[in-house]
Amino acid sequence: MPAVTSRGRGRRNISEINMVPFIDVMLVLLIIFMVTAPLITPSMIAVPKVGKAPLQPKNPVHILIGKDLAVQIRIKTDSVPSNVRNVAADIVKREPGVKATGEQAVPVVISADKSIRYETVVQVMDGLQKAGVSRVGLSVQTGK
Repeated sequence: MPAVTSRGRGRRNISEINMVPFIDVMLVLLIIFMVTAPLITPSMIAVPKVGKAPLQPKNPVHILIGKDLAVQIRIKTDSVPSNVRNVAADIVKREPGVKATGEQAVPVVISADKSIRYETVVQVMDGLQKAGVSRVGLSVQTGK
């Protein structure tokens, strides 16, 4: 029975939504958000910057990966050819100091051509880690 009618004035059910309570709640929420928004600080991420190390390591082992995936190992003044799979074994065999820990470990620096796949560099780094090499770094070119 949606509507009831009587003599004289008609009495009806109102089937409309009352928007006043909805608007009141929304205004209160708006005020709460406006008050609390300045109090929330955005999170900042500290990204490392590329720069020069304070002290360059003495006599590091250099791994050079060329465009054609040819690998050269430079230990002091010697240059030895190798390949991506055997580079870690070749370094450990020729320079036993790379497996030391702390400051006594000989650092290994990887220099790769920018056109080779990232996967190749990761394979070399993984092989070095599995061989127990503790100090591995990547060579980058700083520019402005």
